Amino acid sequence: MGRLSGKVSIVTGAARGTGEAIARRLVDEGASVLLIDLLDDLGKTVAADLGEAARYLHADITDEEAWTTAIDLAESSFGPLTTLVNNAAILHIAPIEFTSAEDYLRVLRVNDLGTFLGVRSAIAPLRRNGGGSIVNISSIDGHHAAPGTSAYCASKFGVRGLTKVAALELGRYGIRVNCVNPAAGSDEMLEPLLPGVDVKAMREAQEKHDPPPIGRRGRVEDVAATVAFLASDDSAFYTGADFDLDGGTSAGMKIHGEIPGTPHSV
Repeated sequence: MGRLSGKVSIVTGAARGTGEAIARRLVDEGASVLLIDLLDDLGKTVAADLGEAARYLHADITDEEAWTTAIDLAESSFGPLTTLVNNAAILHIAPIEFTSAEDYLRVLRVNDLGTFLGVRSAIAPLRRNGGGSIVNISSIDGHHAAPGTSAYCASKFGVRGLTKVAALELGRYGIRVNCVNPAAGSDEMLEPLLPGVDVKAMREAQEKHDPPPIGRRGRVEDVAATVAFLASDDSAFYTGADFDLDGGTSAGMKIHGEIPGTPHSV
């Protein structure tokens, strides 16, 4: 039996990329998973591949009624809800000067409001079921600003703040709320914003030229492994915490040149 045997999870944005990797890892470790997305063909394919332990639901996470439907379906299909993974997000890249109010609010609506509605909707069933785990996927951009990502950075700072408030409010019910902050999302997230660019090749070149201290860039499987830990009882005393998946980049400023006393350049 896997360490997530008996767990019932909802994962948003699960049709591809990071969300798909999370759903697959949770099922591999014994959980049942309701996948939520708007990409029906991809979502249905992933759910079918995962078999009896998975179902797919077309749902807009910014719609309050959709959350009621999702929780009802997850519990009627698999049993009491134990885990929510708020992964769905969108990205907008442009300088502030060229970011419209509509662009800004569109990102905040999905990334912040969608996550808020998920957290709020999960409180009653998790409390009724004796507690559980909520995992919010933020970003390393929720710690450190990056040019051209004003809306995205703001939204991900917001996800981290919401996580900490929820942890303070919900701990008394046995509900843990933690935040996972990857250094980079899936390649699929960037591809629509960089037409004609081989995003995978671009990131591989960046990794070779300027790798993080651990020596490689992050992968969606790293995020999935962290989420599986936070969904498990092994993380029973973690709440309100940030899990920064950046290979050590944020541990300190990178020094270019020679480190005294060593023959290696960094």
